[in-house]
Amino acid sequence: MDNKKMESISPATKQLTNNYKKLTEIPRFYQKIPLNDDSLASRVREEARALFLQNMSKKVIENEELQQLWVLLEKSCSQTSESYDKQRIDYLEFKRILTLLDPNSKAREYFTAKIFVKLQDNHPNGKISILNFFNYIMRKVWLRQTRIALSLYDITGQGFLKETDLENYIQELIPTLSQLDSLDKEFHKFYICIAVRKFFFFLDPHKHNKIKIVDILCSGFLDDLLELRDEDLNKTREEANWFSATNTLRLYSSYLRLDDDHNGMLSKAEMIKYGNLTNLFIERLFDVCITYEKEIDFKTYIDIVLALENRKEPQSIYFLFQILDIKNQRFMDAFCINYFFKAIQEQMRLQGQEPLSVDDVCDEIFDMVAPLEATKITFEDLITCGQADTVINILIDINGFWAYENREQQIVDTQDESAQV
Repeated sequence: MDNKKMESISPATKQLTNNYKKLTEIPRFYQKIPLNDDSLASRVREEARALFLQNMSKKVIENEELQQLWVLLEKSCSQTSESYDKQRIDYLEFKRILTLLDPNSKAREYFTAKIFVKLQDNHPNGKISILNFFNYIMRKVWLRQTRIALSLYDITGQGFLKETDLENYIQELIPTLSQLDSLDKEFHKFYICIAVRKFFFFLDPHKHNKIKIVDILCSGFLDDLLELRDEDLNKTREEANWFSATNTLRLYSSYLRLDDDHNGMLSKAEMIKYGNLTNLFIERLFDVCITYEKEIDFKTYIDIVLALENRKEPQSIYFLFQILDIKNQRFMDAFCINYFFKAIQEQMRLQGQEPLSVDDVCDEIFDMVAPLEATKITFEDLITCGQADTVINILIDINGFWAYENREQQIVDTQDESAQV
């Protein structure tokens, strides 16, 4: 292009041309994860992952060093005659222990002012409990060890576990859980399914099919799972533990009882026997959940049980809200309430009761939730109001509706029972 033509180009055109050149020069910032083959990229990724885990392992405090640390903590207490939970150290004693540690000690990273302040519990002299401090270190060690163990199953090294990764982890963990010794090996696949579903139901409610390892560690679910290593675990705690053999047999037995035709799947007619759920709710449940020839499998059944048995939890509310949102418009309105409550009205008629007006129930629900928009109840509104489980019970469960309707009488009965005692 000659000079005359260049001069005829407007400044705006020149700017667009320069911007286009810049766009074509954007550096490449995204690389696909290399496949698990023998390519150079794959081997480099695997080597980097191995080095990362190796460096993390080097930071884990060994048992011998932990024992030595506890001895130092005890000796540093001004009043060693007191019980462990009352033995305390001030900040000067805290820093003095640091000087006594070996220069290469892995425990040195925990002797910081930030951690000392974090563990203060309003003691008048500003001291911290040596037991709380030691337990803090033990917890950090456990988290680091567990993160390393979980990372071994993270094939891509991205900090996530897919469903199959977590299944493999739990499968190899089972032999170490003494509380599961009585569980027949043929039930292991069902146990793994039940265990994995709890992680994914609560940590992956939006169905991304992967969970952050950090989220697994923070959830506390692993604490419950690894609690089953305790041979002397209290029976009450064992029965309350979702990951126990007792709970596995409970869920598997309930599934078999519902499966009348023994085809390994549940139809709508079979699922209706689950409890006091209305037919309309079951119909909608099968519209939203993944089905196989209009039937649900064991995995989906466990998700439903988790949602119904944990109705106060945000993940369960989210699961159930998707079912109640029959128009898929991300909010419930008077139409939705009328749609589901008419099934409650029908059950009241069958029991010889005079059904309540749906308009009255609708007004009561909107008063209870107090949504930002007067005619729409969003998922956020349900979470904010703190009564989402009550709203859900009113619409899907005849027993839940009666519990709400007769709540005042139940309070009186409870007070009378307390007075008699």
